Amino acid sequence: MHRAVTLTHRPIQSLKLVATALAWGVVGAWGPWAADSARAQALSAPPQNVVQLSASSTVDVQQDVLSISLTTTRDGSDANAVQIQLKTALDAALTEAKKAALPGQLDVRTGNFGLYPRYGKDGKVNGWQGSVELVLEGRDFARITGTAGKVSTLTLGSVNFGLSREQRAKAEAEAQAQAIERFRAKAADIAKGFGLSGYTLREVTVGANDQTYAPRLRMMAKSAALVEADAAVPAEAGKSQVQVTVSGSVQLK
Repeated sequence: MHRAVTLTHRPIQSLKLVATALAWGVVGAWGPWAADSARAQALSAPPQNVVQLSASSTVDVQQDVLSISLTTTRDGSDANAVQIQLKTALDAALTEAKKAALPGQLDVRTGNFGLYPRYGKDGKVNGWQGSVELVLEGRDFARITGTAGKVSTLTLGSVNFGLSREQRAKAEAEAQAQAIERFRAKAADIAKGFGLSGYTLREVTVGANDQTYAPRLRMMAKSAALVEADAAVPAEAGKSQVQVTVSGSVQLK
């Protein structure tokens, strides 16, 4: 009987040890899992005191690039003849324009060159028409307008002003600095208005664009078409507006 009692007692003690070990294992595993779950809930919680805002700045900058387009059209019953006429007119214009060409000040390049069939009322081809374009572009306005007036085989198509890369980059840097300062000031004012000490930046986007006064340019082109042959094309640059907008969100604290 003594042996039986002894043999029965040992398994019960072992079971108690195993149960104790399992209990400690469960508690040990539960601790890190609970901490990870708490962190996950904290991260998934919606941010508090977040404000969306934007600020912009616009800088007026003098246009320093002029582009003049010279064009002509021809039509006839023979496609080859029309093409030869267009090429002759363009070659003569190129010869004249290249005399004054100067890199950066007056760059000369050809533009559109097209030849298309002309259809009659019966839907059949009854002729051909085409056009050519020569573009004078650069920073020397007097050289460009004077050369445009000397080209006799092409007529004025359009006059456009713009900004060089250097001029645009300079204006963007100035507008960007102002926009960022306004964004920061606005964020600080909002925090102060809510009785808070400040803010931290969450995310921000910076965008830039420039706008030219197109209506004025069309008026220039229209008046330039009335000038006499060999006279310089009258063209006067205006200003472009370079705008930078800073938008994003801040967290008040």
